[in-house]
Amino acid sequence: MRRAVKALYAILVTAVLAAPAPAVTASARGEDQATAGDAQRSDRSRPQTGRIAPAPAPSVPPVPRAPGVRGLEIAVPAYVWANDHMLSDLTATGPAASIVVLNPGNGDAPFDAPWQARADALRGGTTATGERTKVLGYVHTDHGNRDPAAVRTSVDNYLKTRDGRLHVDGIFFDVVSRDCGPGNATRDLYADLRRYVQDSMDAVDPAAPDLVVNNPGTAIADCYLDPARRTADVFVTYEDTYAAYTAGGWLGGNVFDHRSGYRAGSELDSDGTAFWHLVHEVPDVQAMQTTLRTAFERGAGYAYATGARMPNPWNTGPSWKYHPQTSYAATLG
Repeated sequence: MRRAVKALYAILVTAVLAAPAPAVTASARGEDQATAGDAQRSDRSRPQTGRIAPAPAPSVPPVPRAPGVRGLEIAVPAYVWANDHMLSDLTATGPAASIVVLNPGNGDAPFDAPWQARADALRGGTTATGERTKVLGYVHTDHGNRDPAAVRTSVDNYLKTRDGRLHVDGIFFDVVSRDCGPGNATRDLYADLRRYVQDSMDAVDPAAPDLVVNNPGTAIADCYLDPARRTADVFVTYEDTYAAYTAGGWLGGNVFDHRSGYRAGSELDSDGTAFWHLVHEVPDVQAMQTTLRTAFERGAGYAYATGARMPNPWNTGPSWKYHPQTSYAATLG
């Protein structure tokens, strides 16, 4: 009910305020491997001050999906500095990506004026479904081993700003454990972090989306989607190469149970937006389309395909740019 009320409020606000906003390590296959976002590897210089162009108005009016129709949206981890051309390209793309993750120094560099300007510009983008792009702040968790107080401090870096405004729509928790832990202790730690994000954002803006993502990089234990202690709105349940995605690297589902194995998890995903697949080393545009179509068939609500390679495929954009990906994703559903 809480989220439904907030969603209705957000729709009303959007209708009134329609103007755009101003201006690795190996991918995870288990607990002993970190996801590609475990360390920011960008070679770009630190951001410079200066005006960032706002997102353009969409050239073709977006057509929202009918209620209850599942689709696929593009969500991009962008581990670069605020002035990088990757973020400039994302800001200028229409239809826009649905989610963009910003990563200032693994979440611990100041989320200062240049970052806030970039986030605001990205949030002005219009997606294929007629919504605004959601920007998330990156926070690493070391499989639940990082001190929770330090994690909350990283969260505060994005949510407790000097100007008292929110410049992000939520938090992307990376290097997340895939297992529940003894007595569900690890699951409960992430559930508490989600509540901290929600409460912090509500204190600033009760209408804020407070979107939380967990990235284990592989199928997640179904306890994480328990309605009473759910740890995130969206889970990255695949992060690896195209070769692995189209062969033996897909384990058979987005969620698992130690007794019964892997399954799609659709019964835990009423609106078709709970799962996100990240695929790198995608060779060409045709393979990009195959990746997106496969992600949709495997139950993902969000996906991203790039030809970039390890050690960090998230610090540069795909050679085919973003429009071919966002426009193709809009046809799935």
